[in-house]
Amino acid sequence: MTTDSPSTSSTSSTSSTSGATADGISTFKGRERALRAGRLGTGGLLLSVLAATAPLMVVAGVMPTTFAVMGIVGQPLLFVALGVVLVLFSLGYAEMSRHVHNAGAFYAYISRGLGGTAGAGAALVALVAYNALQVGIYGIFGFEVSGLLATYADLEVAWWIPALAAVLAVGALGWLKIDVNARVLGVLLVIEVLLVVVFDIAAVADPGAEGLSLHAFDPDTLTGAGVGTALCFCIAAFLGFEQAPVYAEETSRPHEVVPRVMFLAVTGVAVFFALSSWALTVATGPSGIVGASREQSAGLLFFLTEDRLGGTFTDVLHVLFVTGMFAAMLSFHNVVARYAFAMGREGLLPAAFGRTTGTSGAPGTGSLLQTVIAAVLVLAFALTDDKPTGDPTAPVLHLFTWGGNVGALGVIVLMAIASLSVVVFFARRGAAGAQGWRLATSALAGIALAVIAGYTVKDFDVLVGAGPDSSLSWLLPGVIGLALVAGLVQGAVLRARAPERHARIGLGNEAFQLEKEAERTS
Repeated sequence: MTTDSPSTSSTSSTSSTSGATADGISTFKGRERALRAGRLGTGGLLLSVLAATAPLMVVAGVMPTTFAVMGIVGQPLLFVALGVVLVLFSLGYAEMSRHVHNAGAFYAYISRGLGGTAGAGAALVALVAYNALQVGIYGIFGFEVSGLLATYADLEVAWWIPALAAVLAVGALGWLKIDVNARVLGVLLVIEVLLVVVFDIAAVADPGAEGLSLHAFDPDTLTGAGVGTALCFCIAAFLGFEQAPVYAEETSRPHEVVPRVMFLAVTGVAVFFALSSWALTVATGPSGIVGASREQSAGLLFFLTEDRLGGTFTDVLHVLFVTGMFAAMLSFHNVVARYAFAMGREGLLPAAFGRTTGTSGAPGTGSLLQTVIAAVLVLAFALTDDKPTGDPTAPVLHLFTWGGNVGALGVIVLMAIASLSVVVFFARRGAAGAQGWRLATSALAGIALAVIAGYTVKDFDVLVGAGPDSSLSWLLPGVIGLALVAGLVQGAVLRARAPERHARIGLGNEAFQLEKEAERTS
């Protein structure tokens, strides 16, 4: 098993084995094979990962859906519980990030603990899951933009037209420097969060008939068979914080910045969503939140702001709802591009994916791959839309719901496996004693995440709004299973037929050392 120290970085590992530019970029065989270091600090990285959580989309979409479908008032308490689980997960995951700096994040960590074959399986799951999350948002984005144009411009536009326009815009931004992307994401995120905070304050200042009730935090509200499924809905709201290690090669002092950002992100998200979901229950009254959510659906937040903050604020909120989705799409796009880059650099994808582009230092080929996948899937859903029934919500119910839940399942599975990998990694290094409490928290988090993954698969028909006998209940989660099996097969084949490529899995820039050594001995 390969060992590495916390000080290993993209610059140090490549400069001794290949040429480097003035700013420390590896130019092995004349090609840039490393991401640009030092582009992101704590603030830029934090904004990049938080943008993926799409706060307004969660408050306006996920929360009312969870209240309506599961009928559980204690959603705020679920966010607190999940925050605790994910903090426990982060303790080991963040410690791992001090030892492994690789844009492959999940699969790199899993490779270091469980071996290259397991890493290959995790790599393909990550690529499929983050693509599904990113592409799924185009459905609701197109639907919302189409609605805004109809309302404010009296213009009827099919949902897939703004969706495809967004695909092109996101693809273009993906070729820019990551710090430019971080600024775009940061501006959108800050405005989005501020508007939600304004609503929270307004709800507390003008509560419903039951006053400032804390009933939503009562553990008795979590009784019933739907709690496990409600956890599946709510954990999707956290997705994004785990992306911090993806940018490790592009941060200054990654062994400090990445763990710091992860803890800030997961605790901030837990507190923010717990308070915002509580504010919804305060505005309607705990006894009325389920009924109001079923009646208003994704319009609940806008219905409540119209009454308390007026039409102008609600109109601005609608616009920011759309820009927040755009920020999430860009954030997930950047992650997919970097996973593809890492996989190309280590031989899991064609070598063309393992090179950066131009002066931006962005993983351009990976960005192009994600853009093509998004465009193809949006067009596929547009062509197969349910035109005979004229259902305008089809892109939301299908592209968004299917993609979001498939992606969420994939990330939950990756987090559970990564928790096991953390334990094995430090145990094999003889650090079980020194890292004992982190290994214990990783094991606890892994068990909890495995249970949530089990509930997700079991209740997938509920999550995607299909009937219990629908083939979607096994076809859609089967996508993640198929990706895992295909990746494991690829890893096993590489181990048998190309052991030198198999040995590179998870090494990141250290793979340059293996390539250089192979050239010297050949």
